[in-house]
Amino acid sequence: MRNASYLQLALAGLLSWSGVAWAQDLQPLRVANQKSGIRLLLEAAGELERVPYSIQFSEFPAAAPLGEALNAGAVDVGGLGDAPYVFALGTGAPLKVISIVHAAGRLSTAIVVPKDSPLQNVADLKGKRIVTGRGSIGHFLALKALRGAGLQSSDVQFIHLLPSDARGVLESGGADAWSTWDPYTAIAITQGARVLVNGSQLLSNNSYLAATGQAIESKRPQLEDFVKRLERAYRWANRHPDAYAAAQSRVTGLPRETHLESARNTRFQRVPIDDAVIEGLQATADLYFEEGITGKRIDVSQGFDKRFNEAADGPLLPAPSQASGHR
Repeated sequence: MRNASYLQLALAGLLSWSGVAWAQDLQPLRVANQKSGIRLLLEAAGELERVPYSIQFSEFPAAAPLGEALNAGAVDVGGLGDAPYVFALGTGAPLKVISIVHAAGRLSTAIVVPKDSPLQNVADLKGKRIVTGRGSIGHFLALKALRGAGLQSSDVQFIHLLPSDARGVLESGGADAWSTWDPYTAIAITQGARVLVNGSQLLSNNSYLAATGQAIESKRPQLEDFVKRLERAYRWANRHPDAYAAAQSRVTGLPRETHLESARNTRFQRVPIDDAVIEGLQATADLYFEEGITGKRIDVSQGFDKRFNEAADGPLLPAPSQASGHR
């Protein structure tokens, strides 16, 4: 019996040593991050502690440059909305969605106007100027809203700018409306803008985590572990809206109360990668083609990896004796 105990201890030590050695061999995971996005959530939820591989974050102001970085192989994985993902796929790069989360009840997308604007509904946008990012989720929202009101994209003038420039154009009178997303919706509303269109009824409000084919091939353990951490972080946000709002406030510089209402009324839920999701994104791609935004019809069916559907379940990778850290 005593010999058996020694054998168990020896085996446990061997497994522990080999796990640490294996963890040290894992390559860094390069993660693309947007403001108030994945990194904030993971840090607030404590999911960046004791990670057995290095996470290297790169910051991007919007989904379009993030998608370009994915296409160029400058990053391994990043989060972006369904509409921007269509553009990313349009270049022919071997990208795959490995995880999807749906945000229910959140003012994540909206068309906003100055508080004293005479515009009262979508029909009033005819002949007006809408500032948004080309191919962004804001652009898609504007197209969907216009179609729903019986208007065409040619009935308005689009001004394509990044969010950092778009807000100033709206405030200076250079545009009549701004079609955008969180946290910029929160920023605009806090500074006096009024919501003309809430995108919660027009869009899927799905966020895609997309990885390069090379990363899926060479860093699959890291990606599966990262998906699990992100799933756990979203569940944490559902349970701790006050703490999540406080973390957002530290990044955006806005009062905690600005984010608190949204955080308390938002439920994040993982969505399986299935045929219904793929068909929905195909409809988005087809709309962009019909509007002449993409020069060719994009087949999105190859842009998903259903093998990751089970990745959010099960234990994380074994942690090393000390956290490997992130930067």
